[in-house]
Amino acid sequence: MEFPESFIDELVSRNEISDVVSDYVQLRRRGGNNLFGLCPFHSEKTPSFSVSTEKQIYYCFGCQKGGGVIHFIMEIEALRYTDAVHFLARRAGMTVPEGQEDKAAEHRSRLLRLHRDAARYYYAVLATPLGADAVAYLNQRGISKEMVKRFGLGAAPAGWGHLAEAMAKKGYSADELTAAGLVKKSRRDGVYDTFRNRLMFPVVDVRGNVIGFSGRILDEGTPKYLNSPDTMIFSKSRNLFGLNLAKKSKAGYLILAEGNIDVISLHQAGFDSAVASLGTSLTAEQGRLMAGYGKDVVIAYDADSAGINAAKRAIGILETAGLGVRVLRMEGAKDPDEFIKARGGDAFRTLLERSENHVAYRLLSMQQGYDLEQDEGRLGFLREATQLLAGLPNAPEREVYGRRVAEASGISFEAVMQEVTKERKRGERREKSKREREALRPAQRNQPSERAIRYENIVSAKAEEGVIRLLMRDPALCGKTDGLSEADFSSPFLGKAYAVIRRRIREGGSLTPDALAAELAPGELSHLMRIVQEPENLANGEKSLGDYIKKIETEKLKQSPAENLLDIYMKYRKDKGVEGEDARDES
Repeated sequence: MEFPESFIDELVSRNEISDVVSDYVQLRRRGGNNLFGLCPFHSEKTPSFSVSTEKQIYYCFGCQKGGGVIHFIMEIEALRYTDAVHFLARRAGMTVPEGQEDKAAEHRSRLLRLHRDAARYYYAVLATPLGADAVAYLNQRGISKEMVKRFGLGAAPAGWGHLAEAMAKKGYSADELTAAGLVKKSRRDGVYDTFRNRLMFPVVDVRGNVIGFSGRILDEGTPKYLNSPDTMIFSKSRNLFGLNLAKKSKAGYLILAEGNIDVISLHQAGFDSAVASLGTSLTAEQGRLMAGYGKDVVIAYDADSAGINAAKRAIGILETAGLGVRVLRMEGAKDPDEFIKARGGDAFRTLLERSENHVAYRLLSMQQGYDLEQDEGRLGFLREATQLLAGLPNAPEREVYGRRVAEASGISFEAVMQEVTKERKRGERREKSKREREALRPAQRNQPSERAIRYENIVSAKAEEGVIRLLMRDPALCGKTDGLSEADFSSPFLGKAYAVIRRRIREGGSLTPDALAAELAPGELSHLMRIVQEPENLANGEKSLGDYIKKIETEKLKQSPAENLLDIYMKYRKDKGVEGEDARDES
């Protein structure tokens, strides 16, 4: 959908890109004017995600995603262009010009209002006889009224249509309730409430919007916990329960618990940085989300085998997101809620202070899996432990934990470190071999990461990229491209980008990523940013442009039928200055 360019310019100026990105990524200045952080779009340990406050663009040198602030919101929130514009307009308190409202944006807005009204309904039910069972459960779990209010807890009555009826009175349709996952369609073309006889936990995003619900059953029914399905506004894998509150904490670290009740109990005891995933194993998206709100995470999962295994998986995800990781070991209690009720908040604070570095935790977990009284067990433990130690980034860490492995296994420290060194060398050889294989595939390196826009003719495509790069950097060169049409491009995407850029230059339009985002798909705009990022000598731009155009024309002729080969030869002679002869006489 078209928006006035003046509106887009104001929208971008009032949504400074580093401010917007900082809601999702922890940025640090690293020389020059650029800010760097861990990319929110792929897993990495070393920051390669760059934000230029001067150009108002972002670019990841790892996954090659890039663009302006609108494109960033499209990618991070999984929105269409028009929805992203509305999102940023709301953020900046701007009114979208009349006639520019979009059905999808209005639908999203309606879903958010519906979830807010549903949360208010569930909260109000607690004060009625319909909420008696939920109130009894809250009292049994020792959850205070203050926490009920802070987390907006509520109750879904046991009947089949209480919420549907209440929301219908507010003007919401059955289709809207179904799209929100708050009701399900019945066999008789009616609807019934999704959440029934449950304690309700609203899921609130970091901007304060209610986007979904988690409901805990109040009788013997199943499942024990039921979450909203993924919708236009909600994704279980991209959100965390309690993060809207934990982001305000001054603790300096996040506590990652398994369940909603654990999070509420921790907040009630004064540990206001607690969060939990939403009924699923921790995801890479959730790890990257946490990295935007702290440098460290303390894992406080259940003390049973399932919790231990889940903690091991979470460690790798959190490490990859660039977070420091510690792990709690709770003895005499299965989870934080039970521990705090039995021993109090001060004891839990001591437990936090004594929480183990994730390396120590993993080594001890490994150790418990082997019989170290037997030679076979000691050797098995050594093999697994040295793989872990070899992956540690610095020598002091390897030495400290190497001594622990030596002590536990009864093998000399020198022998342990020899095995660690061997494993590191094997890893370096594997990495070198991988780099060498990549070096032998230059064509693959030059391909766009988006499969939908892969190149068929790499040679021509690189020249086509050069034309686009020159026009983006020096629009005055547009007049020198009159003989080059979109049809001359071997890549449909590059031809499309060329046509868009050329038209906008002629119409006096902007070439900023945010202006181009209306006409290019997210993957296309990311690849355009990759093209623009590559070096180009503008000192003699006109000559470079001419060379690129000749290369495109030559490659096009090569793809022509055999009878056109003579044209290639004639063009070659002309380019070499051999004119005035009839080449046909030589044939």
